[in-house]
Amino acid sequence: MAEPDHHSRSMSHAHGDFTTVLASEGVEFLLSSEGKVPLTSFDNEKTICLFFSANWCRPCKTFTPKLLQLYNSLRTQGKELEIVFISSDHDEDGFNAHFKTMSWLAVPFNVNLHRKLRERFHVVRIPSLIPFIPDGQSIEEEDLIGLIEDYGEDAFPFTKKRREELKAIDDLKRQGGKLDQLLVHQGRNYVVSRDGGEILISELVGKTIGLYFGAHWCPPCRAFTAQLLEAYKQLMSSRGGCFEVILVSTDRDQKEFDVNLSGMPWLAIPFEDRTLQDLCRIFNIKGIPALVLIGPDGKPISTNGKSIITLYGAEAFPFTKSSIEEIEATLKKEGDSLPRQIQDKKHEHMLKLDMARAYVCDYCKTPGRFWAFSCNACDYDLHPNCVEKTCYDLSE
Repeated sequence: MAEPDHHSRSMSHAHGDFTTVLASEGVEFLLSSEGKVPLTSFDNEKTICLFFSANWCRPCKTFTPKLLQLYNSLRTQGKELEIVFISSDHDEDGFNAHFKTMSWLAVPFNVNLHRKLRERFHVVRIPSLIPFIPDGQSIEEEDLIGLIEDYGEDAFPFTKKRREELKAIDDLKRQGGKLDQLLVHQGRNYVVSRDGGEILISELVGKTIGLYFGAHWCPPCRAFTAQLLEAYKQLMSSRGGCFEVILVSTDRDQKEFDVNLSGMPWLAIPFEDRTLQDLCRIFNIKGIPALVLIGPDGKPISTNGKSIITLYGAEAFPFTKSSIEEIEATLKKEGDSLPRQIQDKKHEHMLKLDMARAYVCDYCKTPGRFWAFSCNACDYDLHPNCVEKTCYDLSE
């Protein structure tokens, strides 16, 4: 299967290289939707990108609409950009079908020429996008496809300097301590609730925030949502409005997003907002569910909030390192004070002290967390507070 091109290119390409290569192969013109475009009409001040793609390639057909949106937007803004499609299709019908989805130029279909161009520019995977930068600037060395998928039109003009600038902006948003810089985007200064209400981001300043990366289609997310919901309700009851959760959805469509949010009492970034993708990149989210915890000062406390909630629930609030250490010290002290094993008068097997994330006591029928006396032979758990009522201790 074709994959994005991760081939590193450390050299700077002169703009003239491309037209020289084409001319040496007898090519006199490129194709556009309106006809032929002479090579001599190229403007040397433009950034020209060679787009290696094919109609049979699924990743190519997925990426092409994103590139088209970027291209049209930058051209509307008056940016000096041109893209040239170089096909990896096996026949002219495939070439024509793919080219119809594009609004830029193309090298006329020629299997041998296209092969030579792929070899010339070291293209080993498609889609691949190779830029020519005017004035001899150094081009982006890493995956330009990934750069565009991460930053969209902000990636232009695709230079190393621009990537460094974008990374610096991400670092500032992640560590800068300003919630509005992290969550506000292009005039949207609010998040939404499940009833369609708009809550200003400025109203969330000073609270501990949980950025919840999840989706309705993901079974592990639905399981974690229940755990997060329990902790959220406890904190809303005991701590008032000092904690808020914001859903950063990876749902597949608006309908799925609406269903997902309908079962949540907290807030969300609007669906299809660019901030959803930006936050995944800024916090390096590689899988869901994930929970990033932001402190009242606007700075990240932990990117491993899922484990904190799963292990300790609301008791871990305010989720700082010191609060986690305090919980762990308390749990150790409690565990040290309990017997290693007991015999329940109403249960035939020996029960051993165990640490459980969550369970239901088989005596009092209420939920429990952390320490439990459990049976290795069958599904039986006993809360430590119920020990005196039902059992006597055995010598270890």
